[in-house]
Amino acid sequence: MPHAPGGPAVNKDDEALASPFVKCLLRLIRTQDSFGLWEGNSDAELLGEFIITKQQQCAIPFGGDPDPDALWRLDMFYTAVALAIEERSGASTSPIIGMKPLGASGGWSFYRDVHRFGFETFRKLAEAGTKLVDDATAATEA
Repeated sequence: MPHAPGGPAVNKDDEALASPFVKCLLRLIRTQDSFGLWEGNSDAELLGEFIITKQQQCAIPFGGDPDPDALWRLDMFYTAVALAIEERSGASTSPIIGMKPLGASGGWSFYRDVHRFGFETFRKLAEAGTKLVDDATAATEA
């Protein structure tokens, strides 16, 4: 885990981990564990891959194909957004993220920032997901 327990940061992490969006993301991640490898892991440990500090972001090169872990984080995050929207609104949703190499021309058909996809804290992860869910729900209600 990127940060040591202690102080107000832990309280904010606990609040973030208890948010409805993060709970939805955790359910999604746990459903991916068909062999029970993550069974004993805490919520914070499962979400640890989503936490990327500024220093870690700077160390990640953005040339070439994205890391499969980055693509997994991106897919899990936006799938959780779609599921949370569906839970709240009742409308059937699915993420539209079809990423694949462009083939012989090289490169990827999305922004270079996918290499660095992640959040500095659990709180920022929760806020980003919650905002997307809130905005989409408000748009469908309008």
